[in-house]
Amino acid sequence: MKTPSLTPIIKAIIVINIIVFGVQSINPQYDRMIVSLFGLHYFSSEQFIPTQLVTYMFVHSNIGHIFSNMLGLFFLGPILEMYWGEKRFLIFYLVTGVGAGILYMGLKYYDFSTLQAVTESYILNPDLTKFQGLLSKFYSEGIPSSVYTLLQDKSNVTLKESVFIAQESLKAVLNTPMIGASGAVFGIMAGFGLLFPNTELMLLFFPFPIKAKYFVTFYALYEIYAGLNKMPGDNVAHFAHIGGMIFAFILIKIWGTKRDNFY
Repeated sequence: MKTPSLTPIIKAIIVINIIVFGVQSINPQYDRMIVSLFGLHYFSSEQFIPTQLVTYMFVHSNIGHIFSNMLGLFFLGPILEMYWGEKRFLIFYLVTGVGAGILYMGLKYYDFSTLQAVTESYILNPDLTKFQGLLSKFYSEGIPSSVYTLLQDKSNVTLKESVFIAQESLKAVLNTPMIGASGAVFGIMAGFGLLFPNTELMLLFFPFPIKAKYFVTFYALYEIYAGLNKMPGDNVAHFAHIGGMIFAFILIKIWGTKRDNFY
């Protein structure tokens, strides 16, 4: 498959992402500020702003993160933009990205509610043995670094300090935002697979051509598996990726696949 030249909306999205990442890269303070302001926080967080459902798509954590997302956008996005037109493509991109954020928030509600209930129970009846169980179950990779730096004696945690750690770690989880264009990019991937199912793709990590419909199906199944069997240290929002794909499917079913329905 030959990739067409960059189209206007794709070009604008890539440029905005690069500019934001460039500002983030100036110094750690700018990075923290941008992630805090524009990353998608959980809806009950004091840092949540509704516009974050859009702005989180333009913030990334590192060079690998932004490169992989922009690469997917670069290869598949122009074809969809040429097929639909600029306005309809932009709607598609934003809706799938927002949809990914909504699904992420819904699933985080379940995870966070469980952690919150256990933490509040521990605070009412603290015990260092229970504290170790709390850490091993919910913080297998260690407590959040923002909490760790506040401890005076990191090798000898008292009962009072364990309550403090439980409280502050809960706050840190609540205020950890999701960032990245992955949800919208996975939406584009799903849209491409639905509209051009038999187009053969040549992938860097795959030694032979694969039809778009098979590639998208395999990737969706992998994301579901990875989300259900999340390993310690895996900070990828796999179900946000699935959310982008689900909303892409819904939009295309609503719009239909006839080209004269678009503009």
